[in-house]
Amino acid sequence: AILSGDNASEKSRLEKLLPKLTPFYFDQKPTDKLNFIKELQDKGKNVLMVGDGLNDAGALAQSNVGIAISENTNVFSPACDGILDASQLKELNGFILASRKAIRIIKMCFAFSLLYNVIGLFFAVTGQLEPVIAAILMPLSSISIVSFATLASTMAAKKIN
Repeated sequence: AILSGDNASEKSRLEKLLPKLTPFYFDQKPTDKLNFIKELQDKGKNVLMVGDGLNDAGALAQSNVGIAISENTNVFSPACDGILDASQLKELNGFILASRKAIRIIKMCFAFSLLYNVIGLFFAVTGQLEPVIAAILMPLSSISIVSFATLASTMAAKKIN
């Protein structure tokens, strides 16, 4: 949905840029935006809010993910989770896809690490693993997880581009 404090003069231009069923709400005050987000969250929805001004600060803070758009990212710092340079707005979907892949990679790293440690713990508890071998394998587990994360992240990034 589009929530704007401006009047509807830009509606025709926005309709060309956005999907056909996008709802438009103009002349919205900051409290209207905040209440709109609260209503969506009360219905169990996760809300990503993209705002371009300090009048959006309440809605940005309330949303599950708040992204502020700014011409000068060094000066602008409202209550949000991220600040995006205005020239990069068209890349927002790619950033969201990249973050989803990154979360998946992190979960896989945790799973591999848990598996590695459970197997190592089994051999250690049963007395089948000498302390010297355990001392060698422990840093190798860290190296293997970091290597996996680096490789998976690199491959994921290539697929996005």
